Amino acid sequence: MKIFVTSDTHGRIDKVEEVWSRLTDVDLVIHLGDYEKDALRLQSVLQTEVISVKGNMDGSYSSEDYKIVETEFGDLFLTHGHMFNVKASPLSLIYKAQEAGCKAALFGHTHRPAYEETSGLYLVNPGSLSQPRDGTEGSYAIIHTAPDSFHCAIVYYSSLSPKKKPPQRGRLSSMLNYSDRF
Repeated sequence: MKIFVTSDTHGRIDKVEEVWSRLTDVDLVIHLGDYEKDALRLQSVLQTEVISVKGNMDGSYSSEDYKIVETEFGDLFLTHGHMFNVKASPLSLIYKAQEAGCKAALFGHTHRPAYEETSGLYLVNPGSLSQPRDGTEGSYAIIHTAPDSFHCAIVYYSSLSPKKKPPQRGRLSSMLNYSDRF
């Protein structure tokens, strides 16, 4: 299964739409909050189901605001992360996901991408395409699951932009480089 994961769009879905236009064979789209209305707009624009959770900007202040998604690899725990205090430590999130019998926990809220395996649990934060806080132009995650494997790639928006080529060096430029010979 191929899963496209985004978070923290905050009313700006243009980059998500651009990324979607370049993706193929996606089985599931997940939006991890802030704003849940964006997930509804994305579902309409992308014309595919978008599974979403509420974030702190959606007025969600309940530790019960999470979803569990079944995959052939195992269950994925979805949450925005604010109620588990993920900015300070992932421990509360890890405990809750393990308690729920999940093999991975997907969260947002920090606007910074992360991917690691700890205590037998995969932690994935796609970062934010709209308001990144890591000095990049934004990021998202692509997850591939199979019955016996879980793989995640954090993809940076800047990798989608064509690289600017340096200007061609011509005869005048070559001459100037050797101006000390005259």
